[in-house]
Amino acid sequence: MVMRSKKKELRTGFTTGTAAAAAAKAAVLFLAGRNGLNLIDTPLPGEGRLQIPIKAVESRGNGAKAVVIKDGGDDPDVTHRAEIWCDVSLDPSGPLGEVSIEGGKGVGRVTKPGLPVEVGQPAINPAPREQIKKAVREALEEAGIRGAVKVNIVVPRGEAIARKTLNPRLGIIGGISILGTRGTVIPFSNQAYKDTITVAMNVAQAEGLDTIVLTTGGRSERFLKHLRPELPDVGFVQVADFFAFSLEEASKRNFSHIIFSCFFGKLLKMAQGHAYTHARKSRIDFETLSRWCVGQGMDLQKAKEVAKANTASQALDIILTEESWKKVVTGVLEKAISKARRFLGPGPSLTYYLFSTEGKLLATMSDQT
Repeated sequence: MVMRSKKKELRTGFTTGTAAAAAAKAAVLFLAGRNGLNLIDTPLPGEGRLQIPIKAVESRGNGAKAVVIKDGGDDPDVTHRAEIWCDVSLDPSGPLGEVSIEGGKGVGRVTKPGLPVEVGQPAINPAPREQIKKAVREALEEAGIRGAVKVNIVVPRGEAIARKTLNPRLGIIGGISILGTRGTVIPFSNQAYKDTITVAMNVAQAEGLDTIVLTTGGRSERFLKHLRPELPDVGFVQVADFFAFSLEEASKRNFSHIIFSCFFGKLLKMAQGHAYTHARKSRIDFETLSRWCVGQGMDLQKAKEVAKANTASQALDIILTEESWKKVVTGVLEKAISKARRFLGPGPSLTYYLFSTEGKLLATMSDQT
């Protein structure tokens, strides 16, 4: 599958849930005597279908195992190329069409509340769980088989892959999650990132935290953790460019205190009112920044240099040479907090931490009374 981009065609992949559904269906058909199962017509959650390649199918005791290679398309997905196995066994005397699903080695298990799966259960989300059941029942009907089916999902490298995800922080231990609300992976999907933000906030809320920490990425998170080691890991959420969205979602969950950790470039975009701070969607107005600098007593010549800056880093370097730099930075923080309030509403208190790219705390400001 492909989707159009202005620069090139981006290939859409499929989720771990779709991979498991295809593998489970292939294994059932194999038990019914089907051979040459190279492609499996697989249902997606809701509507739509995909033809999913099958790497291997083989007998396994009284059942069968099928393997699908998860394909993330052109999305930078850590589960790309992971093997998703489904071990399937039939119980001809069991309830007609009953499908039970378990997670084996490499599939995480939920240990904290706030996720769409109950504590103690394998991390197989509701949408892919229903997708797998639908695929298995299709195979039963197609093959004319009656009875119940047990499906065990295994991801051989799942535990190692999960270390590169948010799973450990979210309390999903021992492997990856079987995910996919739509069944496909859209390259560089904003919605997927938003979903990650909301899930992380749900877990923090379920843990009873009253403070949520929003960071623009791994470095700003790491710097704040070093400065504030008492803050629990589960309360940190990397929100990237989703300034407005993350504040709105935090407000919905009634956290009493919100902390934002960032660098100067993102802070400027927030202060200038950009709801989404990605470079392709928002630009820093250096002329406006220059006027702010003058308003805080900065040398006029230096302020003109700021107006001609190419990057936020260059502008900050100029600002830091001035005695009035703290006033300038404080003024930008005040504007960012003011703009944040438009998205956050009057509820929780808000604190900003501004770091240099080397990790030095340049300033912090709170609107707490």
